[in-house]
Amino acid sequence: MVYLMDQITPPPFIGRLGIQQRVLPAYRAPFFDLLAQSCSGGLSVFAGEPRPDEQIPRIERLEKAQYVSARNRHFLNVNSPFYQCWQFGLIEWLEAWQPDALIVEANPRYPSTPAAVRWMHARNRPVLGWGLGAPPLYGPLAAWRRQARWNFLKSLDGLIAYSQRGAQEYIQSGFPPQRVFVAPNAVAARPLSPPPERPPLRRSANDDRRLTALYVGRLQERKRIDHLLYACAALPPEVQPRLVIVGDGPARAALETLARQVYPQAEFTGARYGNELESYFVAADLFVLPGSGGLAVQQAMSYGLPVIVAQGDGTQNDLVRPQNGWLIPPNDLPALQAVLLQALSAPERLRSMGAESYRIAVQEANIENMAAQFLRALASVRSGV
Repeated sequence: MVYLMDQITPPPFIGRLGIQQRVLPAYRAPFFDLLAQSCSGGLSVFAGEPRPDEQIPRIERLEKAQYVSARNRHFLNVNSPFYQCWQFGLIEWLEAWQPDALIVEANPRYPSTPAAVRWMHARNRPVLGWGLGAPPLYGPLAAWRRQARWNFLKSLDGLIAYSQRGAQEYIQSGFPPQRVFVAPNAVAARPLSPPPERPPLRRSANDDRRLTALYVGRLQERKRIDHLLYACAALPPEVQPRLVIVGDGPARAALETLARQVYPQAEFTGARYGNELESYFVAADLFVLPGSGGLAVQQAMSYGLPVIVAQGDGTQNDLVRPQNGWLIPPNDLPALQAVLLQALSAPERLRSMGAESYRIAVQEANIENMAAQFLRALASVRSGV
């Protein structure tokens, strides 16, 4: 059985909880601080530094949870199938914190983690894995890598998947279904205010208002903002949107140069946070995430925006449905152009789709529900150990 979201708050975790992460990105802080409030003995997070070329925004401390810094040693680039990360200090952290349960990244590429699993099991304490899933592996030594992954996964007492697809992948790999849980990946809290009031959208001969398409996130190659620029430029002039690109990153200079050549009306704002960022969500009519990764889509939905999102790790499939947006294949420029044309040519639909996005953000995709699923998974595996 795969556990789904509901609105019943589970009981708190009695005891100390430990969570191991390779790195602690800034967007995870609100979730860990929220989960810490449901742990009677507190929550400690053990995580280290990313590789310099990853450019992951990090934080130095948590407000409610404890943050213990690991000494990460990386071997090869993270995109290599043979990447490894050793985390020094892991057992010392366990001995100092003495967690009653442990959650680790469900990733066999961290050679230090199996020792932590053995340490916990020697004390009859459960260990949960948390990850994207177990997608097919190809390329060099694929059979060996599949076996290494399975050897690691079967040592765990349960698995928490980011998405329904990830959960099914764990089950298909051989993990018992009753010990697989789904906590849809979220970074934003449940909205407490109604969505912004936006005027109705009706295209008429006298209406020359351009709709606003918004992107928020890192400016890097895999986000395919170049595709977004080309797709907007290829649209009929009467539906070309005001395109606002919020964020910064290594690809910014190249993208600004490209925009001047193919879509000069694109606006690059740089990184924005807090109230400044909120104003861009409020002013937008449509949110577009054309490349891989990026959890700003959940923020966009909490502001009542319809979304266009490239398919990725399965998280997007749980968030985006025909009622609130469009899923497109990754790296498919014609598909992005076609969906933009469909969305911008019938603007009267966008408001109702945005209302459905807001409902999903309130009822399903938020860190409160994510924390609730973690607590259910902990309660289940704890009772079975």
